[in-house]
Amino acid sequence: MAAPPLVRRGVGKQAVSVGPRHSWRQDLTGWAFAAPFVILFGIFMAFPIIAAFVLSFTSFGLRDLQSPLGTSFIGLDNYAALFSDAKFWSSLGNTVYFVVVGVPLTLIIGLAIATALSRGITRFRTAFRVGYYLPVITSIVAIAVVWRFLLNPDSGLINMGLAAIGFDGPAWLANPTLAMPSIIAMAVWRNVGFAMVVFVAGLQAIPGVLYEAAAIDGAGRWQTFRNVTLPLLRPTILFMLVITTIGYLQLFEEPFVMTGGGPLNATLSVTMYMYEQGFEFFRQGYASAIAYVLFVIVAIVAFLQFKFLRSDT
Repeated sequence: MAAPPLVRRGVGKQAVSVGPRHSWRQDLTGWAFAAPFVILFGIFMAFPIIAAFVLSFTSFGLRDLQSPLGTSFIGLDNYAALFSDAKFWSSLGNTVYFVVVGVPLTLIIGLAIATALSRGITRFRTAFRVGYYLPVITSIVAIAVVWRFLLNPDSGLINMGLAAIGFDGPAWLANPTLAMPSIIAMAVWRNVGFAMVVFVAGLQAIPGVLYEAAAIDGAGRWQTFRNVTLPLLRPTILFMLVITTIGYLQLFEEPFVMTGGGPLNATLSVTMYMYEQGFEFFRQGYASAIAYVLFVIVAIVAFLQFKFLRSDT
């Protein structure tokens, strides 16, 4: 196949040759700038992802650390054992409970705060936005430790406040029924600031003339919100729904710091169970299988959300 001819461009006697050599120089320059990221991504992301996928088909454990290539290939045995593991199903149920309750609460409260800051509250608006967003940029471990002290049954501020009005506060994190709602409350409180910021941006993108037209037509606040705000916020809501769901499906730090997965595994999440199998029992092959099952679940949930909630307009 013949090489493409050179194309000469220019005015008068000045001309520039544009051909394969010039194209290769541009490509090499681009790859040179991208090389640091590509190298770091390959070493710390791509290689571990591929290695974990391979390990999920092996019996890799503590005894194989000295000779990784000597591990036994067991095919789908890890996945078969996983689907018959009652503790895995319990952790998956806890994670689903956390997502089903926590995601709607985070989005609803975040949208309510964003609407108030965009349409209602005018004084100290910036202070409110900063205050709501501060937990997002604060270390999750620090927040979990503070909440663990707040929920302490003997000296926690919440139970002390209840005692001041004549009520005996429960053992929030030691009660299997109340432990997960307590963690959900903390997670919603921490993440509602991010939802608020995104929804404020979405609300500011809605043209004001639409609200003026709705007011002229005699629409009330609820009618305007339902017929103007919500339809135009649909892409923003979808984005927040997908991002928040993916994040909540990877629940780990909150129960790890606050309850350790207890009481009676009531707050044990899938990622905590994966950590337990991989780094406490040193069953890395089995833990890798858990990781890829969670990956498939996340992918399916995101696909369904896009399929049924994406707007075609």
